[in-house]
Amino acid sequence: MDHLTVYLVNAFTEQGKGGNPAGVVLQADGLSDAQKLAIAQSVGFSETAFVSSDREADFALSFFTPTDEVDFCGHATLAAFSVMFEQGLITHGHFTQNTKAGRLGVTVGANGRIVMAQNLPQYIKRFDYETIAALIGLDVSILSATQLPVEAISTGLPDIIVPVAAGHLDKIKVDQQALSDFSRKHGVIGLHAFELSEVSGVFTARCRNFAPLFGIPEESATGSASGALACYLNQYVYPARSNRFVFEQGRAMGCASRITAELESDEQGVTRLLVGGMAQITGQRELSV
Repeated sequence: MDHLTVYLVNAFTEQGKGGNPAGVVLQADGLSDAQKLAIAQSVGFSETAFVSSDREADFALSFFTPTDEVDFCGHATLAAFSVMFEQGLITHGHFTQNTKAGRLGVTVGANGRIVMAQNLPQYIKRFDYETIAALIGLDVSILSATQLPVEAISTGLPDIIVPVAAGHLDKIKVDQQALSDFSRKHGVIGLHAFELSEVSGVFTARCRNFAPLFGIPEESATGSASGALACYLNQYVYPARSNRFVFEQGRAMGCASRITAELESDEQGVTRLLVGGMAQITGQRELSV
């Protein structure tokens, strides 16, 4: 029986606090998918990243929730590269990772800040306010007042982007079973709700993310959905050619996180998308496999 180390990491921290916990396993080449799932279940975080060698990219990363494998995970990517940097396995610079969502670039700053490229957006499907309002326990007027669409967008994973009138984000009460069934039916990971900040300041928007289909009732920082939200805002709210956004997530969980997203666009749409933040190792666990 072999022993392995799982690093416990908070990703997208705000001044060393908050963030979304992820597990990270290095040198995972010999692990089967069944072993990875069992490890992810034992760790119990929303996602655990497994880092392996790769012939074409610098690393191959796979991501497991407690219930399943997912093609990509932003906060676990950030966690994995932060661990490799902290452990001296990589220095600052640019790297590539092969994932089931494709080959993506990752830049590690000298201060340990991680910025990851995401796929260009796919605008998949729109949903009506009534259907989504029922899933999140809000009156339909709280969504319709925004005059913004509810739309599933993917920059690696498909999430339903849901605009909520300011002041109502923390009032969301998700019907976990109904959202799980809805997500399965429509082929999405979950739902990413946001409210625009009422006054100009540090944050562009405050967000909440729910993915009960994958064993995640709510999570405090979602890198993939933050990329999708940046593209959504560029499309419908701030249609400039180049934009930088700062999102807060996890406040309702008492675990506020800070996520940055930058994009460039032209007449054809988004041409480049980057999501970044800081991470902090909080501990490690030894497991037998």
